[in-house]
Amino acid sequence: MTASPHTKKQPLNTAKRGKVVKADAPPVKAPGTKASKQKPPAAAGEGTPAAPRFDLNDSEWYLNRELTWLKFNQRVLHEAEDSRTPLLERLKFIAIVSSNLDEFFMKRIGGLKQQIGANMRELTLDGRTPRQQVQECHLVIRALEAKKEQLFSQVCALLEEKGIAIESYGKLTAKEKKTLREHYYTNIFPLLTPQSIDPAHPFPFISNLSLNLLVTLRYPRAREVSLARVKVPVGLGTPRFIRVGKGDHFVCLEEVMMNNLDMLFPGMSIVSCEIFRVTRNANTEKDEEEADDLMAMIESELKERKFAPIVRLEIGTGMDPVHRGRLAAELELDEENDVFEVPGLLAMRDLFELAGLDYARLHDPPHHPIEHPQLQTSRNIFHIIRDCGAILLQHPYESFSTSVERFLREAAVDPKVRGIKMTLYRTSIQGRIIDSLVLAAQNGKQVAVVVELKARFDEAANIRLAERMEEAGIHVTYGVVGLKTHCKVILVVRQDYNGLRRYVHIGTGNYHAETARIYSDLGLLTCDQTIGQDVTELFNYLTTGFMAKRNYQKIVPAPRMLKKALLSRIEREIELHRQKGGGLVQFKMNALEDGDIVKALYRASQAGVKIDLVVRDTCRLRPGIPGLSENIRVMSVVGRFLEHSRLYYFRNGGADEYFIASADAMKRNLEARVEVLCPVESPELTKELRAIFDTHISDQCSVWDMQADGSYIQRMPTADSSPCGSHQLMIERAARRLRESLKQKKKSRVHS
Repeated sequence: MTASPHTKKQPLNTAKRGKVVKADAPPVKAPGTKASKQKPPAAAGEGTPAAPRFDLNDSEWYLNRELTWLKFNQRVLHEAEDSRTPLLERLKFIAIVSSNLDEFFMKRIGGLKQQIGANMRELTLDGRTPRQQVQECHLVIRALEAKKEQLFSQVCALLEEKGIAIESYGKLTAKEKKTLREHYYTNIFPLLTPQSIDPAHPFPFISNLSLNLLVTLRYPRAREVSLARVKVPVGLGTPRFIRVGKGDHFVCLEEVMMNNLDMLFPGMSIVSCEIFRVTRNANTEKDEEEADDLMAMIESELKERKFAPIVRLEIGTGMDPVHRGRLAAELELDEENDVFEVPGLLAMRDLFELAGLDYARLHDPPHHPIEHPQLQTSRNIFHIIRDCGAILLQHPYESFSTSVERFLREAAVDPKVRGIKMTLYRTSIQGRIIDSLVLAAQNGKQVAVVVELKARFDEAANIRLAERMEEAGIHVTYGVVGLKTHCKVILVVRQDYNGLRRYVHIGTGNYHAETARIYSDLGLLTCDQTIGQDVTELFNYLTTGFMAKRNYQKIVPAPRMLKKALLSRIEREIELHRQKGGGLVQFKMNALEDGDIVKALYRASQAGVKIDLVVRDTCRLRPGIPGLSENIRVMSVVGRFLEHSRLYYFRNGGADEYFIASADAMKRNLEARVEVLCPVESPELTKELRAIFDTHISDQCSVWDMQADGSYIQRMPTADSSPCGSHQLMIERAARRLRESLKQKKKSRVHS
């Protein structure tokens, strides 16, 4: 999923200030409605009021993973409604939600339909069957799509006032139509392949997410009609929106095609032309334990995905009911439930084309990541890390290029570097990461890379990258059978003045230069000896698959240890709170889905531990239920950047513990992936992590507070609160760090 939420903005005007924005709640039961499920109050300790005991296995206390993820998209879509958001950014958010919903159908609905097909009736933690989940998701999605269409119309009207318009073909002048017809004949017509649909021709293959025209036509004077399908060739250099004239007026490619069908079907009478789009299931994974060649298996999966079952049919408004029914039948869909009629523009993910138009005032203010204050020197980066001990990186506020990419680039050319090991989950094909690894191999260094071939939707790109690296002499492996390698780790072994020293980067986000500019992530550069030893053990595990008895002293890997470590620390916080009070747990993550973690947090809340959860999207936990979770707050930050960092904090009786991690608190991350939880120990660095928590928790502009029923209420700035959201405050904080560093360096030069 790619959501790229934005800088908050100036406060709402007086008329809007104080307005409560509440997202619709998914259908969940109100707290306390199952009185019979609550056990009698437990005997309380001295001075402790009796509290009701809850059956933590009762589905009433858990929200649904799919529905809460859709709630997140409602919050993202609200950015397109918020008048404080610049206009082209509002258009971008509509595109983001459209893209997210496409992936939701491909991955989540596709998976649920597979469960239905396999006759699986196992209930989720929240008590729903696969069929119930699909039905409820469809209801929420139809409402979300309707809201999206409404907002698109509003944003288009506002953009038109700024000179940006998507025109209807019928409103163009004769001269404009002539110019478009010539453009169509030269640049589009050669790409088209009309396919007849009749008894002599099988129903054509319809590719995933493609736009298609269903043309009804007949010979002159004939009564019988025929059908033909024409694919709209968007992509590979062909834009969806064709510019009209010299300004920023556009017309949709499909409209140009619809109004020039006489070229494709000369001498035929066009009766009607309708538009449709299909979404296919992306869940085609095979059992890799049965595979002799993992790369060949993944390539086979990609081929199968191309022909995977269709899970959604979108059609334009007014399609002939007979055609609608025939399409549904040919595509093996339930016409009532799987067909979505779209009143306006289909495939709104293509609006990214227009959202990138160069209108400075219609975008967020430009953001330029700063160079980390410790890295503002041409000194050897390994000397800098050795002197500092550890450096905390905060992306996108601090540059990925001058930190992580520099770390690899200097390792590739440093004559004292002996070896480089790295994990790759997703990366940019055009980025410098692969170039540095290839250069290191060419310079005679030992380079080993663990590539995750099963990174969803990046499989083909990762196969190409793996082949390129192998050709350069890099030792490429694909991780441990049955587990995805999701941790983000680099190990550089260097011959220092006093022997071999290990330098490590551990991050919460992918080694991807483009997403590092729009995703909020954390990274740690360190030469800590123990962490270096632990990471060496981790790579030995990844390249052999041998679990053995690996002695990790600081990092905590999944699937073997991470979940146990989180659960044990929550229990420890409960015990310490009982002894001396002041218990506090704070997590920041993308999703909270694992049932065991949720139960542990409920128990901690019941014991009186205060819990703050900054959860971007999916959250099974219900906060604020008396006797169960009244000590828990759940917040979601939506703004200019996509929140992606994972950060865990335990007060631990005053001996504070901070960790960064690649893992969310999801069952798949904790039990079916190789992940890493890494401690951050330097007081200077933990101060920065504390500031991140405090900034989000006190944000009165871009935070949504979760209610007990699963709905969210957006905070609104007050007269005495900051008008800026978390992301703008973090930008300003990074700039202050840089200024203070420059002042300090200037003072040092004066005194020297």
